[in-house]
Amino acid sequence: MVDRLLDLTRQAEANHFWYNGFRSYLLPVFAHAAAGRSRVRALDVGCGTGYNLGLLARHGSVVGLDLNERGLMLAREIGRPLVRARTERLPFDDATFDLVTSFDMMQCIPTDREAVREMARVAKPGGVVVISMAALEILHGDHSEVWQEYRRYTRASARALAEQAGLRVERVTFMFAVLFPVLLVSRGVQRLTRRYREVRDDTDITIPPAPINALLSGLLRVEAALSRRVGMPVGSSLLVVARKM
Repeated sequence: MVDRLLDLTRQAEANHFWYNGFRSYLLPVFAHAAAGRSRVRALDVGCGTGYNLGLLARHGSVVGLDLNERGLMLAREIGRPLVRARTERLPFDDATFDLVTSFDMMQCIPTDREAVREMARVAKPGGVVVISMAALEILHGDHSEVWQEYRRYTRASARALAEQAGLRVERVTFMFAVLFPVLLVSRGVQRLTRRYREVRDDTDITIPPAPINALLSGLLRVEAALSRRVGMPVGSSLLVVARKM
């Protein structure tokens, strides 16, 4: 199942409105983290298909880490160094990286606290840790079932996850507020009807018709720009930016 989901992700991530919106949020964060550094050394924990390695590589060198063999096979096409390892035991020395990232992995592993502690350990003093995660149990739906989520986070629990690792949280913000009303209704319906049907695939990563995809991409681009000035009150994901002191 996971291998198929990774294949579907690879097909969607270059153009799907969700991934376009995700990059609108993350690219300025990467640029800010790299500011003042001549060449950043970055680690992406749970790199999946490796798409984000290319984005991180704009600012220096990057290593991708994952446990799934299919994900690593897809990530090799990006042409960046890769490591197969568990997130709760990262095979790197203390204070190795300027930037450590993890995207939409925390909700899918039982050891989220241990993983973030390891991310903090391998970050250099003054280094930045960036984590995105699924938000709000009320948005649990087919997507959560297919990806076998253990939990979804609130602003408070996302902040606590970083702080228990000794990180100083600089920003916790919701993402994808534009999508929240539709997701709230659709995933509520999914929960109510689940007993009557079989959930086999993640339809959320199907690319919609081009005009709708372009419209949603544009709305999310505006939202991401606005969120740098005014925090979103709700959203389907959370973004945590923290620093190792």
